Amino acid sequence: MTKSIETDLRLLQKRVDQYISQYKEGYFSPLAMIARFSEEVGELAREVNHVYGEKPKKDTEDDNSIENELGDLMFVLLTFANSLNIDIAEAFHQSLTKIESRDKNRWTKIEKVCEENESN
Repeated sequence: MTKSIETDLRLLQKRVDQYISQYKEGYFSPLAMIARFSEEVGELAREVNHVYGEKPKKDTEDDNSIENELGDLMFVLLTFANSLNIDIAEAFHQSLTKIESRDKNRWTKIEKVCEENESN
């Protein structure tokens, strides 16, 4: 993972911390955070279902977008990581390393992309 991505993720975590730290209540408990995360996943699923599924929105439903719901999910993820003192950049790096190792021969590679990735 490039330093730029790590820096960006850490800056996002810092920005979330600045926001949360201005309130007396601070971070919620891990159980409340996972419930909130689950809520946001449900809202994202609803939007995906409206856009790609067979269920159109009701006239009374808010005009959200998949992009907005992903943003909400990202905010809650960063808040959750902060509440547990987890460096999300490091967590992502560990996950990506695991996936790249585990799945390296699982999928059919596109040679041009593989060569470009190796040169970076």
